[in-house]
Amino acid sequence: MSSYGATPSLTFGPVPSRRLGRSLGINNIPPKACSYSCVYCQVGPTKQTEILPRAFFPPESVEDAVRARVERAREAGDTIDYLTFVPDGEPTLDVHLGETIARLRPLEIPIAIITNGSLLWRPEVREVLRTLDWVSVKVDSVDPEVWARINRPDGQLNLSKLLDGISAFATEPRKGELATETMLISGINDHVESVQGVADFLKRIAPDIAYLSIPTRPPASSGVRAPSDQALLRAFQIFSAALPHVEYLTGYEGNAFSSTGDAAQDLLSITAVHPMREEAVQTLLEKGHANWSVVKRLIEEGQLGTTDYAGHRFYFRRASSPLSTPTPSTGLF
Repeated sequence: MSSYGATPSLTFGPVPSRRLGRSLGINNIPPKACSYSCVYCQVGPTKQTEILPRAFFPPESVEDAVRARVERAREAGDTIDYLTFVPDGEPTLDVHLGETIARLRPLEIPIAIITNGSLLWRPEVREVLRTLDWVSVKVDSVDPEVWARINRPDGQLNLSKLLDGISAFATEPRKGELATETMLISGINDHVESVQGVADFLKRIAPDIAYLSIPTRPPASSGVRAPSDQALLRAFQIFSAALPHVEYLTGYEGNAFSSTGDAAQDLLSITAVHPMREEAVQTLLEKGHANWSVVKRLIEEGQLGTTDYAGHRFYFRRASSPLSTPTPSTGLF
């Protein structure tokens, strides 16, 4: 087993999750391999979208990193409710995802994934996701023009085929729960027709829960704003008329991030995929018995960046940060 911290970018947390309690994040995709380049993405824009599953990190490397992180969390008395694949890109692009999940099962912690659903038209991807305890699928729009505007998909993707794949996954036998998430952006997909179209689609696939979310962290594109309170309430009413379980995903998740004792490494690991508000950074430093000089040093070295959004200051790991990662394996699926 590799030592704790040897592959810090492959895991982060446990962090507070608005959906899953205390979640240990698994970063199985390097920045930024994704099939979308969503206008609201907290990781930033995708330079080159892709849809062909391929190898990134060896499954044993991911397993070692997760096991080490779990052991350290347990030693510190931290609770882990889920192991969650929520990386710097689209997790189902990882051709080794199924093997990695199997390697993590002996830890006896529920496993979740947050996916944009763009590859569920592939039977082998659906087969892997059926083994998980909790699957969240993005459905921001069912209108091709709105979909293209908000998700900025790979040119080879077809929305109709994509939605058919999500429908197939929803109707096929699966182990765990299915959640959907719809990100509402003012002036793009928060109007009645767009929301109603998504609600009608979700009614057909019958998720266990449907989330309505808004941007709460700095987005990839400037000008991205949350809908008005009136538009958000209207969307909730439309969804609730079609679905039995609807929840807002609009609040701040809190500052209960875990510390490993290495404040700098913790900050870089978490902010690689999860921009942190200033008060959350301060709380993490206090847990690690560190002070703000750590943040100043990382900023001066160009590893950490800051940005203001919605009245709060956020800290994020810069894409050019020299945080070490395992050498990605090669080979196309």
